[in-house]
Formats: sequence, C-alpha cells, structure tokens
Amino acid sequence: MSFLTAYQNGIYAVDALYLRPRLAAVHLIKEADRVALVDTGTNDSLPRVMSALDELGVSIQQVDYIFLTHIHLDHAGGAGLMMQQFSNARLVVHPRGVRHMIDPSKLIEGATAVYGKEEMARLYGDVLPVDPARIVEATHDLRLALAGRQVHILDTPGHARHHVCIRDEKTGHIFTGDAFGLSYPEFDIGSRQFVFPGTTPVQFDPEEMHASIDLVMSFNPGAIYLTHFGQVHDVPGTAREMHRLIDAYVEIARRHKNTGKARHDLIRDGLAQLMVTEIAAIGCTLASTAILEILKHDIEINAQGLEVWLDSESRPR
Repeated sequence: MSFLTAYQNGIYAVDALYLRPRLAAVHLIKEADRVALVDTGTNDSLPRVMSALDELGVSIQQVDYIFLTHIHLDHAGGAGLMMQQFSNARLVVHPRGVRHMIDPSKLIEGATAVYGKEEMARLYGDVLPVDPARIVEATHDLRLALAGRQVHILDTPGHARHHVCIRDEKTGHIFTGDAFGLSYPEFDIGSRQFVFPGTTPVQFDPEEMHASIDLVMSFNPGAIYLTHFGQVHDVPGTAREMHRLIDAYVEIARRHKNTGKARHDLIRDGLAQLMVTEIAAIGCTLASTAILEILKHDIEINAQGLEVWLDSESRPR
C-alpha cells in the first residue's frame, strides 16, 4: 500500500497516519537524487517515510535535510528517530527550538500536561534527542541548497514563536506547517477546502498570526502545503478566510473572558458552533455530530490556547 501523494516538481506528501488517515503529512522535496523532509510526524511515521523513499528510489543516505516548521510533537516528535536513521541529514529548526531538539524533556513535559502520561506514551513514544552538531538554526531569510534547489526560510510566529515556513524557490510554493491553518479532506467539497486556524497552547498570538499570513502572501505562492493536510491552491481565498476566522476566534474568546469557571466550556462551545456553521456554509453535508467528532481534538486544544492568550493579554507587559 502506498502512503505517497505526488504533486508536481518533486513535491510529495506522505500520510503520517497520526490519529487517523490524512490528518498529518510528512512532505518530501526531491531534487535529482537528493531529498529533504518537511516535518516528521511521530516515531510511527518512520516506516511510511521509508516506504515512500523506497518508492521514489531514494536511499537513506540521500536524505540531506529534515526541516521542522515547528517543534510541536505532531510535527517534530519523530525528528530524533529519523535523524538516527538518516545519518547524512541535518535538522533545520527555529533557533527557539534548537535546545528542545537537543534535550526534549520540556517538550515531553508540556505534551504530558496536555494529554496525560498514558496518552503521551501512546501518541509519541520515546522522543529522542538530536546531536547538536547536526542542527542548523533556521533563521529568517536563511537559504539552503538541495542539489542546487534553493530553499528559503521565513520566520512565521503566531501559532508558535518557534514556527517557520519553508519556501521552495523552484516552484515558489510554501510549506506552511500550522501558520496558515489546517484543512481536513473530510470537509472538502470538490476543489473547495475549509481551512481554519490552530490556536493550540501556549504561544498563540493573533497579531503575529495575521502578520505571518501576510508575509507568506507577499511571495504570491501558487500553492501552499499544510501539514494538516496537503496542498492548497486557492491561497488568496484561504488567506482571506484565515484572517476572518482568526478575528472570529478572538471575538469568541473575548466575549467569554470574564465568565469564571465556565470560561473554558463557553469558549469551546463557541468554537464548536462556529466550526459547524462555517463548514455547512461551504456546502458540506456532514451532520454536525460527525463534524464535531472529527474536530473534537482541535476544538479542545484551540480553546485551551485561546485561554492562555487571554491570560497573557491581561498580564502587565
């Protein structure tokens, strides 16, 4: 069974099978006989990445780079294991993320606080450290060459302060991690995709997310690639909707800011109602119960992230 989706110009997606099919992708860029990965998924992604490389006729020695859009474990949890496997690769990660790749204990602690110890072990297993000598700091405007193909780093906070986007200069397309939202194929109506913001704990910042979307749009990309999930072509339309939905999230959060113990439930329920309404508006005929089951995890952690942002907004600067 192939887990590989081919796009064009040597760009591919591997289904990481994180939680369910087509929720998270490991993207590949292939130029000549060299390969770069964009995000890794979890340790469980490795067999599917290996299968994809075999399908493409590429050996493990021909993987030159692993680019991390950010260090949340659904994007970076498999980095340590893959760096062990791909012995010639260098890990390219935001400067704020470097120390966490060298010593992932804080990442593990944070994820355990969100998911619990048992679920953490089930989802992510052993998160392995990376040799600091093999790490490249992904500073803004850095350019690296993959068999002569230039790859351009963009600093894109908002979802997280350690987030970058990766621009492929050959196509002009951009790998946006979670900076440009998430989109699940279950909601697609023909070529129309529903893309929504991710406001996961603990570093969501709406102003920075707006600015990062504008930075991506300044390059006028013909397509973007979301880790959750895959290629998006209507980039201008997606940008407009992302800006609108970020503001809608903020309005829901602020509406319930001073509601005490009920705050979390009210924000979560407000997000749930917004998602059902927006998805129905594009013509999706899934029942609201089915929509909410698919988005249950996202709605919960987005509500948590909005609460952290509300509390940070209230603190003296």
